[in-house]
Amino acid sequence: MVGRGRSGIILASILIFLIGAGIYLYPRIQEFFFEHHVESLKEEFLHDKKDVQETFRDDADSIETPMDRLYEYMKSENEKLFLEGQYELKDAFSYEQPAVDLSEYGIEDNCVGFISLPSIDMELPIYLGANKENMKKGAVHLTQTSYPIGGENTNCVIAAHRGTSLVMFRNIHKIQIGDEITITNFRETLHYRAAEIKIIKPTDVAEIKIQPGRDLITLISCNPLGANYQRYALYCERVPN
Repeated sequence: MVGRGRSGIILASILIFLIGAGIYLYPRIQEFFFEHHVESLKEEFLHDKKDVQETFRDDADSIETPMDRLYEYMKSENEKLFLEGQYELKDAFSYEQPAVDLSEYGIEDNCVGFISLPSIDMELPIYLGANKENMKKGAVHLTQTSYPIGGENTNCVIAAHRGTSLVMFRNIHKIQIGDEITITNFRETLHYRAAEIKIIKPTDVAEIKIQPGRDLITLISCNPLGANYQRYALYCERVPN
């Protein structure tokens, strides 16, 4: 009986250890697979973009490719947002629905590009529309803010979770002024540097609007870590490639 009792204690201890190890390792395993998924997704994104461009340009140099049309559309929309003062940027719901279907231009899943944050070793896909499904998959572009193609009088606002099992923007507070951030869209890679940090309210819409004469991206996430009654805003200014 004593032997059985000791065996039971040993088995229970092993079981507790395994459960604890599983709880500890699960987020790391999940993050490992997520990082590899992002790498594959980016390779596929760049490959598909190249295929589309080459297919159309092989036919005739004068033919405008879907990527060219998409760029011109986004450029026009960015100019319109600036001229109209982003009057539709009023509440959280206005961010959720993408204003354009990228599949019409040969891009699947409404993934418009990738954001790289080298100082915190993070790269994420950027999806159009800040809805729940997109935010599970990576970073999101807030509708009614500038598209991520750069240009004077633009401010592309990109959000991601900070408190989930995946890291995403969890360490955004570790990015320092001067650190580099890059955006790889369907056309080119844009380079930015962190320029300013603010803690704002979710209703402070004016804080994420276009700033005349500047080429910005603004990264936002919940603040403080693990709560959502504030927003951590990191403003990044374009630098020459």
